[in-house]
Amino acid sequence: MKKTAGPDAASVQKTNREWRQVLTPEQFKVTRKGGTERAFTGAYWEHKEDGTYLCVCCKQALFESSDKFDSGTGWPSFTRPAAGGHVGEKDDRSFFMRRTEVVCAGCDAHLGHVFPDGPGPEGLRYCINSAALDFEAEDEG
Repeated sequence: MKKTAGPDAASVQKTNREWRQVLTPEQFKVTRKGGTERAFTGAYWEHKEDGTYLCVCCKQALFESSDKFDSGTGWPSFTRPAAGGHVGEKDDRSFFMRRTEVVCAGCDAHLGHVFPDGPGPEGLRYCINSAALDFEAEDEG
């Protein structure tokens, strides 16, 4: 299967003006300003196609469809990242909570959060905004 090669860690840097030129307003709000789309509204929360989910900003491979599961939360959920080093984590203390923010290692885009209540051996649930993702279908050849 072909994988989209992403950038080296944190190598994609643009000004907010440059990001606004290449992203939709919703994508910019989520990825560059740390926003969250409404539950059950994103393009990928019920998406079932085989392939790779990419960062909408820099096209780094982030998650595989084989690691996607229905968490019932209304956002795409994954048990693990596609490859080591492609996503990073930051401490998030916004809204009077303590959470772990998930960011793209290639461009520092906000993707969502990771929680310790998922299935699988690691027990993690990567809860990701559809607006932060692009999708590359698996080659059928």
